[in-house]
Amino acid sequence: GVLVGGGYLANNAIYTVDAGHISIKYHRLSGVGSSTFREGVHFMFPWLERPIVFDVRARPHTMTSLTGSRDLQMVSISLRALCRPDPAKLPEIYRMLGRDYDEKVLPSIINEVLKSVVAQYNASQLIMQRELVSKTIRQGMVARAHDFNILLEDVAITHLSFSPEYEKAVEQKQVAQQQAERARYLVLKAQEEKKRTIIHAEGEMKSAEMIGDAIKQNPGFVELRRIGVAKEISQLLSKSNNRMVLSTESLLLNLMGGSQDAGQQKGKK
Repeated sequence: GVLVGGGYLANNAIYTVDAGHISIKYHRLSGVGSSTFREGVHFMFPWLERPIVFDVRARPHTMTSLTGSRDLQMVSISLRALCRPDPAKLPEIYRMLGRDYDEKVLPSIINEVLKSVVAQYNASQLIMQRELVSKTIRQGMVARAHDFNILLEDVAITHLSFSPEYEKAVEQKQVAQQQAERARYLVLKAQEEKKRTIIHAEGEMKSAEMIGDAIKQNPGFVELRRIGVAKEISQLLSKSNNRMVLSTESLLLNLMGGSQDAGQQKGKK
């Protein structure tokens, strides 16, 4: 009997705390103790005491909440939070909430903070200022979780979506903006084309004036232009696969006509 009793005490007086866990003890006479015990082998009094082991590693929790923005748009937002209990407050956590503290507290905290923060922003601000919104949510989550002795390691927005009607309106707005940009581009292009046409016309007019002045000052200028045109025609014909035989007068566009007319007029005088 003594051996059996000794074996019972040996088996039930020792317990092990795994890595990443911390235990507290519940005493049948005094209740939950204030001491915590980290990983390793620990002793307890059988029947009078029993260990309560907490997992103090950060664990992810994801929750989706449907709430309204400041401009009354319905927003579906998903949040991921890494949380763990405060190791120094485990006895108090167990008295107030129990071992499933996260399931009792986090859903209500996340829903409360999300609704209060999202209501401060318009729908467009939630998209464009997502980092600021996430930071504000994190600050609110950390403060509220601290009231329940829960530590938050990280808080991040994982998904953000709006109602189909709002998403369609945003898409239509983007299309309208693109069309407006295209119309603005076409207007600018037309203006540039107009300027280029005016400049070209002014250049042609200036060129005509210069040619007219040159003809007045030197009648031989016309003959020089005829020679240039004849030269260009001869170069084009020389590169063509079709061979043609032209007379000198045809090739030079009656080049000598002007000189012959001038000679005839002198003979008549």
